[in-house]
Amino acid sequence: MYSPPPDPDTERRMRAHHAHAAQALDVQVEPGGEFWGWAGRTLGAPARTAADGRPVWLRLVSAATGEASGKLWDGALDAQHAFGDLDGHRPELLGVHDAVDDDTAYRAELSVRVNQPVLSGNPILQHDLQLPDSWWADLAKALEKVSATVTDRIAVRQQYMDRAIPKFVGIPTPAVTCWTTAHADLHWANLTEPLRLLDWEGWGQAPEGFDAAMLYAYSLLQPDVAARVRATFPVLGSPAGLAAEATVCAQLLQTVARGDNLVLEDQLRTWAGELRHR
Repeated sequence: MYSPPPDPDTERRMRAHHAHAAQALDVQVEPGGEFWGWAGRTLGAPARTAADGRPVWLRLVSAATGEASGKLWDGALDAQHAFGDLDGHRPELLGVHDAVDDDTAYRAELSVRVNQPVLSGNPILQHDLQLPDSWWADLAKALEKVSATVTDRIAVRQQYMDRAIPKFVGIPTPAVTCWTTAHADLHWANLTEPLRLLDWEGWGQAPEGFDAAMLYAYSLLQPDVAARVRATFPVLGSPAGLAAEATVCAQLLQTVARGDNLVLEDQLRTWAGELRHR
């Protein structure tokens, strides 16, 4: 969760369009629950339907009108069409409202509210987690269903892999033996217990094992949890999973080079060394 944007005009416009969307979608926003995204690009809040008081979540996303299309813009809507509620593990999208103001487009997404808190306030797991075996089984089953879904959405491009893996991991780009569909942003701030998978903006095709590799990467500060990820997803450590592991490792080392995720730097460099050895 981020602070409100430093630009008062952005804050005012986002709040105004969030209120307009609530009216258009016939919901009443509950006070005190604002959830800002990076740089004020998104604003979410708990709400209830006016008709029957059903608890829902109203999220507003903004973008320049020329950028209000494509994979990220349509991610939640495409995911609803492809997965529905994913056997109860994905918040159902109930409605969408679009608006344009000058050069900015706004999309409001109304979803079933998830009452459980996310497992971490940060994508990087900073504390140990004791999750039941059933949670891990549910996660594996949900990701298996996602992976089998046919889509033309692309989460990871071969061109990116060909650039980033040699530069940041130091190996030639491994061949992808199988492309599958991935959530593509699977970290601990997008998961709850009981299991819900949140934030479906970026889902699409990626090397087999990509979601498992990402969750492993964000678990590296907690060795017991990281080991459980590997035990749950045996594709990690296998020849079939090498391309996914190298891609995720390269992605996060690239963020380190930009000054982010520095707490993971040592663990990521160790992982890159293991990948070079393999």
